[in-house]
Amino acid sequence: MEIDPRQLLRAMLDAAIGAALPEKCLPPHLPPRPPGRVIVVGAGKAGGSMAKAVEEHWPGPLEGLVVTRYGHGVACKHIEIVEASHPVPDTAGEEAARRILAIVAGLTPDDLVLCLISGGGSALLGLPAEGLKLSDKQSVNKALLKSGATIAEMNCVRRHLSAIKGGRLAAAAAPAQVVTLMISDVPGDDPSVIASGPTVADPTTSADALAVLEKYAIEVPNHVRAHLSLPKAETLKPGDPLLATVTNIMIATPQLALEAAAMVARRAGVNPLILGNAIEGEARDVAYVHAAIARQVHGFAQPAPPPCVLISGGETSITLRGSGRGGRNSEFLLALGIALDGHPNIFALAADTDGIDGSEDNAGALLTPDSLSRAANLGISAAAMLANNDPYSFFSALGDLVNTGPTLTNVNDFRAILVLG
Repeated sequence: MEIDPRQLLRAMLDAAIGAALPEKCLPPHLPPRPPGRVIVVGAGKAGGSMAKAVEEHWPGPLEGLVVTRYGHGVACKHIEIVEASHPVPDTAGEEAARRILAIVAGLTPDDLVLCLISGGGSALLGLPAEGLKLSDKQSVNKALLKSGATIAEMNCVRRHLSAIKGGRLAAAAAPAQVVTLMISDVPGDDPSVIASGPTVADPTTSADALAVLEKYAIEVPNHVRAHLSLPKAETLKPGDPLLATVTNIMIATPQLALEAAAMVARRAGVNPLILGNAIEGEARDVAYVHAAIARQVHGFAQPAPPPCVLISGGETSITLRGSGRGGRNSEFLLALGIALDGHPNIFALAADTDGIDGSEDNAGALLTPDSLSRAANLGISAAAMLANNDPYSFFSALGDLVNTGPTLTNVNDFRAILVLG
């Protein structure tokens, strides 16, 4: 069977995204109808499509509000959809979070709060803790995004500067039943990290948040640092009675998405190897490791003979040093291309399953054996582009950006490296 590398890699990405679409994965997890009211709230890049899936499958009246990223909204009849800014919070997200807390207040044990949580919710629920301003959260968030901190580290800080995360949304809804349906976009599928865990007990502390700021030398205003030293900054901990009526359910994960992509490869006669669904680290460092494994496959048929596709997920990070454009997936791919140096038998695709790589309009990009040589013919230096954190411009010039548009789901990064014989 002849393999079309571009077509196969894109089909694998589409399968990974398809496995995590709310219309497919959400309905089986809907809870029974309660005696009282049903309030739907939530946040995330998949928020709109999750709300629509609920409306289409819920057998009775409901109401509520869900916040999603600009451009990711979906028309709903009974659930209000609000769009806000990601990855840096704005006033729309702040007000939406304030309204969500008001909506779940004053409920009874007969009522149900159905909470829809997906990646991106941490920025979209931009309500600062008492005594802090939105501008404080914005400045800290921007610094974290540039620092190279992992998503778990970033969300540790975000939880302790928030009025709604770290279990506080569930506390506001007590004594109502709370069922949270979650689409994971974080390595390890830790529910306290997804959207900073609005309905989940938080094992981290304010001291941990301060340690993250120290680790990455992030300067914060004195009043923000002082807030993190106060008891009121602490999140809800495991065993808190306010969380006794909460059930958190994972309905889609990166692993399921990778397995769906692997099935596509297998059907094409290509051996899929899933390297891991929770790979973290600096994007370019992760790329160098992947490149070494790909070379081993081609040169020594280890850990499997070609044709073989190496599949991985997780969330890498970028330490910004330049002024270019691009997200972590495009940066991974450019670094991979440099490490492979035009290897004639290796192709690759890397993309964010939400359809947006960083803050650009592309999901990711595609690497071919001649990517570097084509760029050189255009007078473009791959090394210079990487040094300036400008992978978007590199792949745009080659016509090799991958554009899906907003996918209305999010199960983190998707990487596939195809090694032919």
